[in-house]
Amino acid sequence: MTQAAPDMIAPDAELIAQLARDAIATLPAPYRDAATSIALRIEDFALPDMLQALDIEDPFELTGLYDGIPLTEKSVSDQMLRPDAIWLFRRPILDEWIDRGDVSLAELVAHVLVHELAHHFGWSDAEIARIDRWWE
Repeated sequence: MTQAAPDMIAPDAELIAQLARDAIATLPAPYRDAATSIALRIEDFALPDMLQALDIEDPFELTGLYDGIPLTEKSVSDQMLRPDAIWLFRRPILDEWIDRGDVSLAELVAHVLVHELAHHFGWSDAEIARIDRWWE
């Protein structure tokens, strides 16, 4: 394993957010437009109540989370309590990126983002694979 230079700083939340916005910008038009209306939240780790709801003990196991009602289940009569959101968890993403060592941080962030967008749009595995080649 290559050692990092002592003055290197881990990518911050703003860089993760920018990489996610860049990934959204590359989506096909109908999805890109809809994806820009989803709130994007970057945190170091998932909140304890999120982990508990998913029955996850190790916060490093969760790289992203979609919080909302999938479009396939929404009704025009639904009262919106809060906007749909995609949460990206910086520390687990960085750990996976380092552990893999074979993908760029931008590729990994895009992969996590597309997986969470799949929950929002109700995409099938085949639909995900058309956008994210990792899914094939």
